[in-house]
Amino acid sequence: MALPRQTPPRELIRKLGALGFTGPFGGGKHPFMKKGALKVRIPNPHGSDIGIELLSRILHQAGISEEEWMSA
Repeated sequence: MALPRQTPPRELIRKLGALGFTGPFGGGKHPFMKKGALKVRIPNPHGSDIGIELLSRILHQAGISEEEWMSA
């Protein structure tokens, strides 16, 4: 299974929450979500959908595989 070409910001937040992250929390220029000591910055929610390249970078920083993401 491949990642979607576009992901709405709400879907990103929902799936990260399902994978054990809390937040989003405000801070600096971008909000972030936490899981233990790990912090993952997420795009501001007032923008457009999140492209596949940015989603891939976020998942890599969070230590989430494509399979985990698609099953969340």
